[in-house]
Amino acid sequence: MATSVMSIASSYLGFPSKPAVEPYRVRDVPKGATQYDSKATVRALPSSWYTSSEIYAMERRAIFSKRWLFMTHRSRFKEAGDFLRYEFAGFDVNIVLDRSGKINAFHNVCRHRAYPVNEAKSGNKKILSCRYHGWSYGVDGKLAKAPGYQDFPSFDKSANGLLPVHVHIDGNNFIYINLDGSSTPIPWAKDFDSVDRQARFKDFNFADYELDHTYDLQGHYNWKLLADNFNECYHCKTTHADVPTFLTIDSHDLAAKDGHMQHDSATTEEQRRMGLSVNSTYFFPNASMTITPHFMMLQKFLPSSATESAMSYEIYRNKNSSEEDFKLISEAYARVMAEDKGLCAGQQRNLDAGVYEAGELHPRWEKGPLYVQSQVREAVTEHFELERKAGRQIWPAKHVPAAEISGEEDTCAALEKCTEDRKELVW
Repeated sequence: MATSVMSIASSYLGFPSKPAVEPYRVRDVPKGATQYDSKATVRALPSSWYTSSEIYAMERRAIFSKRWLFMTHRSRFKEAGDFLRYEFAGFDVNIVLDRSGKINAFHNVCRHRAYPVNEAKSGNKKILSCRYHGWSYGVDGKLAKAPGYQDFPSFDKSANGLLPVHVHIDGNNFIYINLDGSSTPIPWAKDFDSVDRQARFKDFNFADYELDHTYDLQGHYNWKLLADNFNECYHCKTTHADVPTFLTIDSHDLAAKDGHMQHDSATTEEQRRMGLSVNSTYFFPNASMTITPHFMMLQKFLPSSATESAMSYEIYRNKNSSEEDFKLISEAYARVMAEDKGLCAGQQRNLDAGVYEAGELHPRWEKGPLYVQSQVREAVTEHFELERKAGRQIWPAKHVPAAEISGEEDTCAALEKCTEDRKELVW
């Protein structure tokens, strides 16, 4: 009988038994939130999960190809043709507003020879045109022009549009995408049901927030280090001098449910008076939204390899707030994010050295990292089991190949299987 994937993972990769965690103290604990036991520490993911290219490739297949990804806000798209381009985990996606007012998303891949149809990060285009051979597409994704192909009656333009990416817009106008190439990705509500209806949001009008600026912090760190770091404030006293300005550290807590975590802390009278009450939500796998009366920050951790990522920020200002009020919180957060970059880069250097294996996490103060790691572990092992049974890699983001090339695809899959005994994750 084949050994179960969990026993393989436990013996080879050092998975801990399923953790439990202490009751949360968040004001509005979501129904069904994960609970933890406070009686024992919990072993973290092994260091190989933060350095291995094989683990990263599996995360591309098991997580970034299958889960709903929090991306941006609808307010950034005002006119037909407005677009934003995002590159992460080896994928390249354009989000664009079409003439009917619909938000579409497409892989940034020409259907002819795979060159990008857009090389800008943002802007406005009425046509997405590949400069390699001149194939052009409308902002609805339909093929508009393929030079010379008008001479072939059998060529079907409708079958050669841009490869679509699923889009969901929640009740607060935040945009999510899902790269699953099938017509039925996992339901958005499976991970994010009611995330847009948090009781604390009643104090905010999201329509009042306008984009002020964006910035990225590129660095040598695995994306999960960034996620672990953001989702605990155990380090705040020793690292972030600014944090007590807007967050009461000892009261910081979070509640985790499905694919999101709600951060919370007690607010002092002075913080309320200055408009510094902070409300953060983390969207697994790699994004968060933080809103205060004067400021909103969208944060994404965008990996480009096992050990390289960008911390990507969209900073919004409440249009009714003064410059002074906005800058107070905006500049404080910028300093905190820069400090976090340094922390994660230092961690990655030591993980790369191959000395450290896995630490013991605090079940109260590090429940956020525990939850992120449990979500990663579950997604990877589940997909690993699917691939083990199939005897091949499964790429959910890949669209169904045309019948003419299915044989060549089978040959490639067979070659991959033959070389898998040299990989870290073997079937």
